[in-house]
Amino acid sequence: MNWTIHPISELARLAPRWDAINDAIGGLPFLHTRFIAPLCSEFGTSDLKIALCQNGEDAVAMGILTRSGAAQWETFQPSQLPLGAWVMRPDQDYERLLSGLVRKLPGLALAIGVSQQDPGCAARPAASPHLATLDYVDTARLPVSGSFDDYWSQRGKNLRQNMRKQRAKLQKDGVATCLEVLARVDEVAPAIEDYGRLESAGWKAAGGTAIHPDNAQGRFYRAMLESFCAAGAGRIYRYRFGDRVVAVDLCITGGGSLVILKTTYDETIKTISPAFLMREESFRALFDEQQVKRIEFFGKVMEWHTRWSDDVRTLYHVNYYRSSLLPKLRRVAERFKRPEQPPAEASSKGN
Repeated sequence: MNWTIHPISELARLAPRWDAINDAIGGLPFLHTRFIAPLCSEFGTSDLKIALCQNGEDAVAMGILTRSGAAQWETFQPSQLPLGAWVMRPDQDYERLLSGLVRKLPGLALAIGVSQQDPGCAARPAASPHLATLDYVDTARLPVSGSFDDYWSQRGKNLRQNMRKQRAKLQKDGVATCLEVLARVDEVAPAIEDYGRLESAGWKAAGGTAIHPDNAQGRFYRAMLESFCAAGAGRIYRYRFGDRVVAVDLCITGGGSLVILKTTYDETIKTISPAFLMREESFRALFDEQQVKRIEFFGKVMEWHTRWSDDVRTLYHVNYYRSSLLPKLRRVAERFKRPEQPPAEASSKGN
């Protein structure tokens, strides 16, 4: 087992090894270099490092790492990436791998964090004197099996009634709905413009996180989706009320999964949920096609996720410490940082 460290500029050369490891753990589309390369280009820096572990000639693990402190490293984790930039073959072990990696990183490395790991790809490791795990978020997915009608009959009564009422209202008002499925390279740029118009008119515009064709977000999603569409693995759902675009889902497929990366909708529509209507129709089509086995949300599970699926799991972080004293010292430091609580007698005065 041997770790080597490479500059991020070598990602194209090392891409076949990265993708082969990703294929071995299920081929999650956002861990393919079609996603990782434009992500590093738009949101990374030249200081990113690629760590490659080989057993003989075979690549068994890789990660894209960045410094997170004077003697700490962590996996590259921009908000657009659902899991940390780390792939390892199923027969490998976090602690064994990280104990070797911490000694090969530039400078003095005392700790490594592997962020946002999926128990569906790698089982959560047991804690040890050198390794700890931490819950990140619960996330939802929807298995695609059987018929849509059977699936829909098992959803909550309120969801099914609301969808019927909303469709009845649209029909009464003479509003025709249309679901478009865009999968060609030349369809990506117009769809990103539509997405940007909707998102820029909503709450994300105030925070500066909205997609726009000319910002880093827009450039990344366009380049990435064009690459996926060229490989037959990109899919954008666009929903219309008449000629008006009211909702857009940006999705990619791979390894039997369809991953919904981002969703936006027309926030000026108050009595109808365009995103829910779009999702009902797109999910029906996915059940009818039976081309994917799972629909993945991968964001923090929200109440609305649970209306569509009951399948929830917990993502986790892995922290490895070169010395077993470090996690103990960190726990002591955290205790000293906590503000002192007032005595119970004092805190109850005046109540």
